[in-house]
Amino acid sequence: MKEILIALALAVVLSVAGFYTWKVLGSKAAPAVPQVAADTRSTYATSTYSVKYPGDFTIDTRYTYDQFGPKKLIHGVKFIIPSTMATGTNLSADTGISVEQLPRAKNCTGDIYLKANVTAHTITEGGIKYSFASSTGAAAGNRYEEDVYALATSSPCTAVRYFIHSAAIENFPAGRVRAFNRGALLTKFDKIRQSLVFGNQ
Repeated sequence: MKEILIALALAVVLSVAGFYTWKVLGSKAAPAVPQVAADTRSTYATSTYSVKYPGDFTIDTRYTYDQFGPKKLIHGVKFIIPSTMATGTNLSADTGISVEQLPRAKNCTGDIYLKANVTAHTITEGGIKYSFASSTGAAAGNRYEEDVYALATSSPCTAVRYFIHSAAIENFPAGRVRAFNRGALLTKFDKIRQSLVFGNQ
């Protein structure tokens, strides 16, 4: 009888100790595992480079920059914003970002991609050196902004062009449209440009 009581007491002690250990130690939730968002972007690739772009952008693989006239056509690919980004704002639906190449360029600088008489300067971003140039034009209530990031060491000479076409918001009746979100637009364009890689990188 004494042995049975000792066994029961020991069982109770072990049960209490086990419960305490679980309560203090085991009940603590394990550290959450960081969740990495899936990359839902689409990829466009040529024999010399590849670039990623949002799936809701429209791709124009026959895009040609023709502002210099027929003697200097610049070929490339353009990623055009989804219409939802422009709806209800003063942003035009032909706004987009393009990757262009000038195979015969002697010096790969941003200014050779713009018709305006501008000067390019070097900027470094994320360890990458760009020859940057920009221009702004206006006509009939429209505003045209172009930023060009040329990869000086690329062969053939490759550049990324931001093309932003908007209308003067003061030309609309009050409250009819809102100013487009420039920050959000540039963030999308930056991510596309930063995804550009050459060869098998």
